[in-house]
Amino acid sequence: MEELAAYVCSRLEDKGIETVLSGGCCVQIYSQGRYTSDDIDLIDRFNGGHRRIKEVMFEMGFTEHNRYFVHDETEYFIEFPRGPLGVGDAPVYEIETLEKETGILKLLTPTDCIKDRLAAYYHWDDPQSLEQAVWVAERNSVDLASVEEWSEREGMMEKFAIFQKRISEPARKKRFSVRLP
Repeated sequence: MEELAAYVCSRLEDKGIETVLSGGCCVQIYSQGRYTSDDIDLIDRFNGGHRRIKEVMFEMGFTEHNRYFVHDETEYFIEFPRGPLGVGDAPVYEIETLEKETGILKLLTPTDCIKDRLAAYYHWDDPQSLEQAVWVAERNSVDLASVEEWSEREGMMEKFAIFQKRISEPARKKRFSVRLP
């Protein structure tokens, strides 16, 4: 999955289209495989190239099926949710990169991956997304102070408290960032 996502991300980048991996594949990476996904969500970071994305995907041998792109040589399907890139009502500025043999994969940071999952939990009451956010928080260095501030802006402090309680005590102590004024 990571190799394919890096390949597609890099080919699009070569054509001037910046995409960023989000959704379940980010959870798969940051949960170290505890969660698996069979679709790859690449967000057009600046929301300007959907027609060009289609052209590049067709050049790579993908076909369009409903809102997904599929290829005979992989079981994964690729979706391009509309940008601009954000989590909840907040834009995303910091991007993580992974270098793979097939190219450079741009993806949400672990902190923004948690926000992405919590947005589904907060706004759609999706308990699976809460679980995924916990898995990412427990396996990565994250800025929980940023997650808390974002949760407050989303008006979801009660649900943030549930998330925070679900994270193991050692993870909370080890990974809770404190910002000084």
